[in-house]
Parts: sequence; C-alpha cells; structure tokens
Amino acid sequence: MLTYAVWNNKGGTGKTSLTFQAVIRFAEMNKDKRVLVVDMCPQANLSELFLGGLSNDGSSKLLERHGLTPRCSIGGYFDARLPAPFSAPKFDAWDYVTEPCDYNEQIPENISLVSGDPLLELQAIAMNTLANADLPGVNAWLGVIDWLNDFLTLVEEDFDYVFIDTNPSFSMYTQIALAAANRVILPVMADDSSRRAIQNAFSLIYGLKLPSEIYSKYTFAKKMNGAGRELPQIHMILKNRLTQYMGKASAYAAVLSGIDEDLQGLIKTYPQYFTFNAIEDGIVDIRDFGTTGIVAFARGCAFATMPTGRLTIGSHRVQVKVEYRNQALDVIDDIVAKI
Repeated sequence: MLTYAVWNNKGGTGKTSLTFQAVIRFAEMNKDKRVLVVDMCPQANLSELFLGGLSNDGSSKLLERHGLTPRCSIGGYFDARLPAPFSAPKFDAWDYVTEPCDYNEQIPENISLVSGDPLLELQAIAMNTLANADLPGVNAWLGVIDWLNDFLTLVEEDFDYVFIDTNPSFSMYTQIALAAANRVILPVMADDSSRRAIQNAFSLIYGLKLPSEIYSKYTFAKKMNGAGRELPQIHMILKNRLTQYMGKASAYAAVLSGIDEDLQGLIKTYPQYFTFNAIEDGIVDIRDFGTTGIVAFARGCAFATMPTGRLTIGSHRVQVKVEYRNQALDVIDDIVAKI
C-alpha cells in the first residue's frame, strides 16, 4: 500500500482541489486499484467535494456522517483513541469509512473516504498533551504519532493507494498524517512566499536549515529517526495557478526560476529526501483552472465527466468552454502520470 500526503504549511496552494481531481482521475484510470482518501483537514472541504459539493448538498451529507455512532470520520476514530492513546484498542476501521459513490454518483466505486472533521482542532489540544506526557517506558510522542498508522495497518489488505489531504499547518494531526505517508506531494504558488514555504517545509519535515541548533532535538525528523522510522520523501512539486492563458507568464519567471534553483540545490545535497533526481521528473506546471475549476468544485465533479456549455451553479448561469475543460484535464493527467 503506497501512501501520499498532499501538504504545504502555506494555505491557498490548491491542495484540496488538486487532490480531489487527481484522485478521481487516478481511480478512473486504474479501476483495478482500491483507493482510500483520508481527509485530515478540520475544514473537511475535500470530504464535502466527494459527497457532492455545494450544488449537491455535500455539507449536509457530511454532517449526516458526523451524526452516526460511532462518528464516521477521522475525528470519530481519534475519539476512540483518546482513552487509549498509546496502544491501539480493538476497533472496526470500517466504522469510520464512507463510500462516497453512495452519495455522489460521479465518484468512482473504487474510492473510499475517511471524512474530515472540525473536531480535529479540539482533539489537537489533547493530542499535544498526551504526546508530551512523561511516562516510564513509554514513547508518548510515538504512541500518538502512530494513530493513523494503526488505522491504515488494519485496512492495508483492502487498499492499494492512500491519499491524505492535510491542513496548512504543522499541528499534531498534520504530523500524524506525514508520519503515515511514504511520499509527499507539495503544491506551491508562483510567488515568493511559496518559495519560502518550500524552505519551511524542509525545515519542518527534515529539520534542515534551522534558525538555531536549540530546535534540533525537538524536530519531527529527530523524533522519527530516534524511533527508527523513515521520513516521507518529496515525490512531486505542483506549481499551481501560473496563469490561465499564458502558461509561465514572464512576471513569474524569476520566482519560478528561483524555486527550481532551490530545489536543484536540495536534491543535490539531500537526495535521500526525494523520489526523483531531475527537476523535470518531479515538477508539474499547472495553469489556473478559472471558471472550470470553480464549477467542478461547486458540483463535486471531475473534469473528465463535467459537462461543458452554459451550466447553472446556484442561481447563476456560467459558461464552461470545452477547450478550457480539456486543458484542465490534461494537467490532471500530468499529475496522475507521476503518481
């Protein structure tokens, strides 16, 4: 079972929308593979998309799943772990899994979902307290960091791929997601803040270029290595929203070049943290999806099956052009080809 985390501690980079489109397309093109999606974001936007989006009551369907006993979400599973944080209790993992095709006919049948949950923010407080507990003979941090690993171990015979959408943070539940991942997909924007975000990502995951050695013993990497655990590798950099019509617009050229130079330097110095050796093997350039993306997001549908022409979104009529829809699909295919 191969596990991908889609993460950047900077918000607004398109993690959720790109995860949604790429996972559906991957599942469509690999019908013999079983795919599990884990929504580790308290906003749960990805779950709402899989359950129908804005136009098809995805939010209400998500609330319905939250209202079950046990609560059918990642928050429900973490609720079960809070009383037994350091050793996995007996539980049925399928109590927390939703089949989104039962709620949204546009989702392939080979995709299952562990829904996101706003409870994560409240649970993070308890997680941090538990992870820092000083207990004789117990690695409390590792006990908590393994919560998702424990869950995935129970379902590893049922799925071939796992995709984890994460929060733009490095909170405890985000670290739990990264600890369970083999590979990281890192979406960035064509701006200098995203260049800094890449540098920050390597500090947070791998403990590189810290402002002071005083932080080194507290890093995620130090704790993972100390427990004999492998760190996830960077598998893909998604340069998102370059422009709608011009591709790599000249205004962004210096920033994009800077991102490439930074990555090339990191690959040369720390090849063990990457699954690729050449920049072109790990980067996908993504133009802004514009209206096409907005409509797909609202309808909870994939680009491959989204109708074109004049469509109704809420009380508005919008135009989706065939060529723009096809361009968006081509980009998603570029991402899927590298999974």
